[in-house]
Amino acid sequence: MSKIDSLLESYQSYIKIPWRDAAAMQRVIFCVYSEKDELQLRAKIEEFELATNQSGYQWQLYDLTDTFAQWLSSHKYAESYYKNPKLLNTIIPNYSNYLIDSIYACSEAKKTDENTVFALQGVGSLFGLLKVKNLIEKIAPMIKGRLLIFFPGSYENNNYRLLDGYDGWNYLAVPITADKEL
Repeated sequence: MSKIDSLLESYQSYIKIPWRDAAAMQRVIFCVYSEKDELQLRAKIEEFELATNQSGYQWQLYDLTDTFAQWLSSHKYAESYYKNPKLLNTIIPNYSNYLIDSIYACSEAKKTDENTVFALQGVGSLFGLLKVKNLIEKIAPMIKGRLLIFFPGSYENNNYRLLDGYDGWNYLAVPITADKEL
């Protein structure tokens, strides 16, 4: 069985458990997998949706992968930033606001509710631009159901590391991994 199949199995076991009222940060779920398995995970996304639906919950997927390119290309001064990328540091906070607004708009447009899993994929595309932790802290209260993060990296001793690229952070989310212990 592949690691992504094991991750899916762990997710299925977890998502079947009846939901209780919880604070926003306690409704966040991290599906942690190796960044080497990104393509395999993407090929299985519909199976995560099916597992969610079979457990009696709705599913909404939001892909972050191309959001930076979409946001920057629509910027009034995009050409200037292409020519001098160092200037991007001055507008990156605007990208964060764009994501927050976009995710909220998607959630509202799809009428997500307390029985919806709102899944984020493409989180690795934020590497070097935004801290995932900061984004999640802002969007978790907006999501009424569960916020599922497909997280390419590692989880060890209650510490998450995106793409294993730098020091991670402690977070209160529920970790789901391919390992059966968690």
